[in-house]
Amino acid sequence: MSARRELLVLNPNTSQAVTRLLCAHVQEELGPGVLVRGATATFGAPYIADEASYAVAGHAVLDAWQAQPRTHAVLIGCFGDPGLFALRELCPVPVAGLAEASFAEAALHGRFAIVTGGARWEPMLRRLALALGFGDRLAGIHTVAPTGAQLAADPQGARALLAQSCENAVNRFDADAVVVGGAALAGIAGNLQRASPVPLVDSVRAGARHLRAALQP
Repeated sequence: MSARRELLVLNPNTSQAVTRLLCAHVQEELGPGVLVRGATATFGAPYIADEASYAVAGHAVLDAWQAQPRTHAVLIGCFGDPGLFALRELCPVPVAGLAEASFAEAALHGRFAIVTGGARWEPMLRRLALALGFGDRLAGIHTVAPTGAQLAADPQGARALLAQSCENAVNRFDADAVVVGGAALAGIAGNLQRASPVPLVDSVRAGARHLRAALQP
């Protein structure tokens, strides 16, 4: 095993492209002192966007983890954290998800809003926020019609749509921070930050930062 500390990024989506995107941003955030390794679900949806694919993804996460060698920490690379509680019960090392990590980071600023792709995510994320203990800090959820995968396929259009959505979320919910959530949206929050009056939290980067302490030698 490498002398470096190792982080396993488990992608519950079956898209290898999303796994590569996740690993690139997580590796950049953590730097060369951590080895970031990705694993992609072998069954389920290319990009999770509803209750049915979310339920399957929880099983896929457990299956993918069991096939991997030992690691120092695990990041579930889906904004929604399918399988989080089950994997945390089984796994002997720290486990975090993109939603959990970004909620925790955004809550440091006060009440936060969520902006993400896919209308079906709203009740799912609200339920998760309550389960994770962030119900009182969640100001509101603003979803856009395109899914995360569709947004990723049109980066220029996605930036314009998400910039307006973040502004709308701040005004509508009086939020102190906005989580830009989605595995395929990694990096977009940083591009939009300059024009935002409140902090924008990139869910993927937040996931990496959340586990940084666990990856110290």
